[in-house]
Amino acid sequence: MAGGENAVRNVVRMIVLRTIVLRTIGIVILLGVLSACSKPAQTPATETSQPTGLESIPAADPSKYPNFTDMTDWKNPYLVVREDGIGLVDLSNREVHILKLEEVPAELVSLSSSAWPYGRVVLVVQAVPKDATDRTKVELRKNRALLLGTLKELEVQFVESP
Repeated sequence: MAGGENAVRNVVRMIVLRTIVLRTIGIVILLGVLSACSKPAQTPATETSQPTGLESIPAADPSKYPNFTDMTDWKNPYLVVREDGIGLVDLSNREVHILKLEEVPAELVSLSSSAWPYGRVVLVVQAVPKDATDRTKVELRKNRALLLGTLKELEVQFVESP
């Protein structure tokens, strides 16, 4: 009987060994499939943002902003969203210069550092259209969204007039 028991033990060992090997292979295959299907590893935020020309302007400092009930004392750049473009208010004479959206970054960069007493923040207001048709409302919303996207790309914060 000893020979029969050894044969049974050997068969059991082979079955156990084969089960372990098959499970190990299965796990390796499963891990390979899962890693192939997963998202690529995120690299740390080493995003090198393109220089905007506004890097020398300090970050916005809300403690320096004027009272929001009276924005007439605002001293930073002041942008007006219009259906025909973006107005940049010249604070020295309250004249509005109408810009195409793509001109806004260059105009902001061209301002002296003294034009930014509150840091890198602008006031954004929306003009009341003369002809409030659906088309002008759509143009205003589009121009506002594009302006705010441009400001975000430039890392310029904005305050909207109440």
